[in-house]
Amino acid sequence: MFQQLPMYQQVGSKAYKVDLSNINKLVQHLKNPHQQFKTIHVAGTNGKGSVSHMLASVLQEAGYKVGLYTSPHLKDFRERIRINGGMIPEDTVTAFIRNNKNFFEQENLSFFEMTVGMAFQFFAEEEVDIAVVEVGLGGRLDSTNIISPEVSVITNIGFDHMAILGNTLPEIAAEKGGIIKPEIPVVIGEYQEETFPVFKKLAEANKAPLHLAEDFSGRKLTSDLKGHYQKKNIRTVSTAIHVLKNNGWNINPEAEEKGLQNVIFNTGLRGRWEILGESPKIICDTAHNKEGLVYALKQLQEEEYDQLHLVIGVVNDKDLDAVLPLYPKSAKYYFSKPNVPRGQEAEILQKKAGENGLFGEAFNSVSEAYEAAISQASERDVIYVGGSTFTVAEII
Repeated sequence: MFQQLPMYQQVGSKAYKVDLSNINKLVQHLKNPHQQFKTIHVAGTNGKGSVSHMLASVLQEAGYKVGLYTSPHLKDFRERIRINGGMIPEDTVTAFIRNNKNFFEQENLSFFEMTVGMAFQFFAEEEVDIAVVEVGLGGRLDSTNIISPEVSVITNIGFDHMAILGNTLPEIAAEKGGIIKPEIPVVIGEYQEETFPVFKKLAEANKAPLHLAEDFSGRKLTSDLKGHYQKKNIRTVSTAIHVLKNNGWNINPEAEEKGLQNVIFNTGLRGRWEILGESPKIICDTAHNKEGLVYALKQLQEEEYDQLHLVIGVVNDKDLDAVLPLYPKSAKYYFSKPNVPRGQEAEILQKKAGENGLFGEAFNSVSEAYEAAISQASERDVIYVGGSTFTVAEII
């Protein structure tokens, strides 16, 4: 899978397909497994992974057998496909590839298309009650966009993957709003003046009931995911749960509360404001675009420390002019290159950071940078690791 087929995670936009023809051929070949279970569809620029895991955890606590499809993975490919938190077995992955290899090669399927088909077949075979399906990229042309969900969720819209999705927020919203289906309720996690009219127009055209999470006045709930940005995600999840309950799903208040408090245990989610150590305190977070970093870096500067150490690595298509000004100038930096083909060279990142008043040393690898930060930090310091999902993956 990894060697023979393009994967956005590794090679970027050239892995992105411009239509759904391949995935439709694949599910037809697999006898339409995606029609054999209920789904929830989750899109958005930031928060869609957290929201997907929260929804899965709540539904598990409510007693349902829950599939969860997310991307990318941090350490193990099988993290992408779970049932009640358990990863898809290795022999299921290899059997799926072995049994369908000729078809994959004949149709020139992408890594992501293949993975979506694998998830849907696994969920069908295991007879899940419902699957939470996270969009990979965009929405309208994403391989997951062949399902007819119980509810569609769009967390928020920000500037990311602009080479593919568009250069303005309304353009990006139109792509992500492509998951809005006829007469299927849609939850919008965050009101944004530029994007909400796009969603409203799409919902009206599809006669899809529209729910804005900011208008939902449910209980104030908390989660074991401790990033400040999770407050918005919790409200989005609560709104989606409210919609599901109105449509006949049996989810009591205790299940919602317990589900939100046990996301990590129930689903295996990692890398969201995760505390890896104390004295010095070590925090990692996968926030990597402007909208996500605003929240993470604000919370970071609310921490108490003598010195702040930042281990940073990014991918080479990252808009550094947008994100570097957000970082604190008083911190000590350890620049590194994530070990993927898209990884930005540490020296280039160091030079660009210096132009923004951020200074530190460049290292050959994330692990070298991380070890240097640990060796130089005192007990009262804080170390933050981030900039990219791949950077976090290497130190977890």
